[in-house]
Amino acid sequence: MRRLLDRLYDGAAYLAAFFLIGTLAMVVLGIVARLGNWFIAGTDAYAGYCMAACGFLALAHTLKRNEHIRVTLVIEHASPATRRALELWALAAATVLAAAFAWYSIRLAFQSWQFNDVSTGNDATPLWIPQVAMALGTLVLLVALLDDLVLEWRGERKRIVPAEALHNE
Repeated sequence: MRRLLDRLYDGAAYLAAFFLIGTLAMVVLGIVARLGNWFIAGTDAYAGYCMAACGFLALAHTLKRNEHIRVTLVIEHASPATRRALELWALAAATVLAAAFAWYSIRLAFQSWQFNDVSTGNDATPLWIPQVAMALGTLVLLVALLDDLVLEWRGERKRIVPAEALHNE
């Protein structure tokens, strides 16, 4: 099961990287089109869609690599029992919020498809297409948070404590 979950997170990360390249391609295409006095409809919108897809699809992979920003001022000074209780509470709250986010993201994409909702730009893209990436990203984040909650509950969650502060000034 662990390999399957890790492949899911990695697959979402590869999709995020693909959409990051898509963002770059749309920006470069827009610049080249402007320089050549060509009109290519929707490059700005598609760059935005790719950027949103990249952000949402990378959420779970980032969480599982402990790269999300965490404020550990209280937790690092707590006793092991208090730390575990705070971690469980935080993961449970995050899981509930991610479940709501995933539910409403999936519902939004479905309703956009159902009502044939299209973007108001000159590209007239069906909105369910970019919204599917958001729904998928939030769903994979929900799975990752459930995974972390179960691991914490069983006492199997790995804690990575950096030797020095991770920041750039």
